[in-house]
Amino acid sequence: MKLVMTLRARDEADVVDAQIAFHLNAGVDFIVATDHRSEDGTREILESYARQGHLHLIREDGQARGDWITPMARLAASEFGADWVINSDADEFWWPRGGSLKEVLATVPERYGIVRALLRQFVPRPEDGSFFADRMVVRVTPSAPINDPTSLFRPNLKSIHRADPGVTLTAGAHTLVDSRFAPLRGWYPIEFLHFPIRTFEQCERKYSNMSTALGESRNSYYDQVRRAFREGRFAEFYESLTVDDEALERGLRDGSLVIDTRMQEALRTLRLPGGNGSGTEFAPPVGDGGLSFPRPSVVDEAEYAVDVAALGEAEVVRVQRRLDTLETRLSTLERRPAARLSRKFRGVAKRLLRRSDAEAE
Repeated sequence: MKLVMTLRARDEADVVDAQIAFHLNAGVDFIVATDHRSEDGTREILESYARQGHLHLIREDGQARGDWITPMARLAASEFGADWVINSDADEFWWPRGGSLKEVLATVPERYGIVRALLRQFVPRPEDGSFFADRMVVRVTPSAPINDPTSLFRPNLKSIHRADPGVTLTAGAHTLVDSRFAPLRGWYPIEFLHFPIRTFEQCERKYSNMSTALGESRNSYYDQVRRAFREGRFAEFYESLTVDDEALERGLRDGSLVIDTRMQEALRTLRLPGGNGSGTEFAPPVGDGGLSFPRPSVVDEAEYAVDVAALGEAEVVRVQRRLDTLETRLSTLERRPAARLSRKFRGVAKRLLRRSDAEAE
């Protein structure tokens, strides 16, 4: 089996080196990456991995587009011999629940082509100048009451799929569009650990880039982001996302937060003092990879089942919210003059049709 990851990045120098090294040591064989106008050293890190033969780099210097993921996923299948493809951002780390990424995917029955991974959202902590993985060891639990569409930390899933040169993905790569693959439901053997907000500088740059690229925002959360920029209170918005020690203590007590040091420990084993002489700071892959992932205990699996159940409940709430929104829109349309006139004409047409039928009899 060959496992290829697609990666898109812009100004992610604080995390992208660790992200690539982690996955090359976790079972990923090759990476297809797109860099969009990075100015902080991200492109140089990607070029270093490309020189080592681990990565194919696509340089995009024009305006941002939402369709970069699909071409990379197709390229992984058509040019780089992928059997499975993971579509990732630079702040996502895909963690197999035992063995390695390839070992988990090898157990998927042939008739299934989509495996979904459970999102683990890590929260920003007060800055102290340390490496992000050493500082960010707190994540939100899926059972926390955060199914608010304006929240960054809602529970969610993301898909891994068998390679397909004709695949089409959504802009965020969470799902496949009109796929011929059957999804494997109810089993989430991989988690993806997400570190979207790491420092104030990184957060401000990220959302500034996204606001320019996206134009009109995609959801309620990005509406908040744009409003904070427009009103000159982005620092206040960032502080509202940061979990200080007092908030951490409350979250641990009520079960909405949990300490998770897996990424901290994994990256500590890979990090090389002074770098490895090639412009990167982490160990290159050795054989099938330098990381091993312990199999969950019975207690771990029970806790995971609770998290998955909470995700299912969140999905029900989201579906109901979408239905409520659609009903509201439909009600608004029906109140418009054109809609009322259309209903009137339909009523007249039905009466004429009934009269015609009666006369024919």
